[in-house]
Amino acid sequence: MPKTINNQYGDIKIDENVFASIAGLAAMECYGLVGMAARGTTDNLVRLLRKEHLTKGVKVTINGEEVNIDLFIIVQFGTKISVVADNIIGKVKYNVQQLTGVNVNKVNVYVQGVRVQKEK
Repeated sequence: MPKTINNQYGDIKIDENVFASIAGLAAMECYGLVGMAARGTTDNLVRLLRKEHLTKGVKVTINGEEVNIDLFIIVQFGTKISVVADNIIGKVKYNVQQLTGVNVNKVNVYVQGVRVQKEK
């Protein structure tokens, strides 16, 4: 269901995919994040998504005037998960609010896996 913003010029409808795209791109800019994971994996196999499928690792819920965003991510081994998550939350919340004008109530980060860099 798209978010509708009313002003003196008319109505603006922002689709959930717009919020998901903004959130996914903002998260990918954060240090320690390898990529987005396919959300809700039931087979315990986590799949790293390519950049063109970032929105599949993001779930957006619109509650009245606010938006809740769930991110399913894979982090780099050796990074502090809490610091990476805090950076992602701040960046996503700021970017979505600045680009859409819609208040972000919550950004939830679900770490689906850790990627270990192979030695060369």
